[in-house]
Order: sequence, then C-alpha cells, then structure tokens
Amino acid sequence: MAKTSAVERNKKREYMAKRDAAKRAALKKMVMDKSGAPEERFEAALKLAKLPRNGARIRVHNRCELTGRPHGVYRKFRLGRVVLRDLANQGQIPGMVKSSW
Repeated sequence: MAKTSAVERNKKREYMAKRDAAKRAALKKMVMDKSGAPEERFEAALKLAKLPRNGARIRVHNRCELTGRPHGVYRKFRLGRVVLRDLANQGQIPGMVKSSW
C-alpha cells in the first residue's frame, strides 16, 4: 500500500485539474493565438501563471485504484501490475487469460 497522504494529494490534484481545465484551456488558447494583441497575450500568460500549479493535468500521477502504487500501472485498467495479475488469475477480469505457448 502506498502512503495515504500521497494518494490523497493525487486525488486533490485530479480534482483541481478537472476544476481548472476550462479556464486553463481558454487562457492557453489566448496565449497561443498569434493574431491577438501582444498585451492581451501577455495578460493571459500572467493569469495562467497565477493559477495553482497543482491544477495542471501534467501533475496528476497514474496510480493503482486499489493499492495506490505509483509504478507499473496499466492505463487501460488503472491497476498496478501486481493487482492486475492477481485479479486475472482469479478470473475477475473478463477476457483476460494467462498466456501460454
């Protein structure tokens, strides 16, 4: 199990990223628009910089939903490799079978 504080911090980041996504996208669009006035683009860049850093989507770390493990997480299942293997061996994941050749 991962530290509870790390898992909770990541949940907070997910919430903040979802909350600020629209505002961030609008400001980024203004900054990247080359046809806009330089002053407006600069103001948008300043507003973007004032947003909390933990609200950026890049700050969210993929973690296992069950254990909170930060490494070896399969995106498709949002599970760590250890948990995925255990559930697959128990037959809990439909369509997943252990390979043999």
